[in-house]
Amino acid sequence: MKRLITLVMASLLFFSFVPEFASANSPTSLVNTAKKYMGTPYRLGGTTPTAFDCSGFTQYVFKEEGLSIPRTTGQQIAVGTSIAKSNLEVGDLVFFNTSGRGVSHVGIYVGANNFIHASASKGVMVSSLDDPYYWKSRYIGARRVANFTDNVSTENKVAASAPVKEIVYATRGEIAQVLAEKLDLDMTTVNVTFKDVDESNPHYKAISAVAEANIFSGDAGNFNPNKELTRAQMAKVLVGAFELRGSAIAKFSDVPAGHWATEYINILFYHEITTGYLDGTFGLSDKVSVGQLNKFIDRINN
Repeated sequence: MKRLITLVMASLLFFSFVPEFASANSPTSLVNTAKKYMGTPYRLGGTTPTAFDCSGFTQYVFKEEGLSIPRTTGQQIAVGTSIAKSNLEVGDLVFFNTSGRGVSHVGIYVGANNFIHASASKGVMVSSLDDPYYWKSRYIGARRVANFTDNVSTENKVAASAPVKEIVYATRGEIAQVLAEKLDLDMTTVNVTFKDVDESNPHYKAISAVAEANIFSGDAGNFNPNKELTRAQMAKVLVGAFELRGSAIAKFSDVPAGHWATEYINILFYHEITTGYLDGTFGLSDKVSVGQLNKFIDRINN
């Protein structure tokens, strides 16, 4: 498996020729990520899949999707845009007063008046906002901290009104860092010969280590450490690296039959490695974040 990861990373480092534009995650992806942790136990102060408290859970899920929100419930209700209950959309944060002293609980709205949250009694679960015995009377408001509607085919664009940091896209330098660390490459001996990489680059040792391992070579003497990657590029990399076969007609509205990546995207769709967005697009030119890159690796391993 380590060799397979190496193949993926090496291909990523070679393949970077498609135009790229700003992007944002889909609400479907956010909900799917949240539901991965169904049944995870509750622990006050918990911030990892071992155990979550309510705000630790929401922060972790959003972080995995490439979106940064504060740690505590009180801080989370202060970011983004206030949303009326009648205007809730999938991905909105919903807040409750369960202590009698103000906001004390948070979850993620998943549609149909339901929300997913880390319950103190049952861990991560889905509950109804209309539950007459508990949640309905304790609901106090909602905040939209990510904009999934202006451009639902994009992947990391945070709502302009929200004081939330935009996720960093995966660059060749960052990929080199991920690769060097995952493969435990020797980063003590540095012998970088790329014209555009010196000791001031934070990935200097990792780039040298990956190069020394003969996993990639540069382009005309340059490494292009700040070059970014797209979903279309990732599709080609995964299909080629893992020799995937089979195809389904995905019919994404932004993937024409003659596009160079159409076959690769259809193969990934066939294997359920990737899906499109709610507006029927694939997001050919959407940039891939570091978090999303790790998610692809997780899917490969699983």
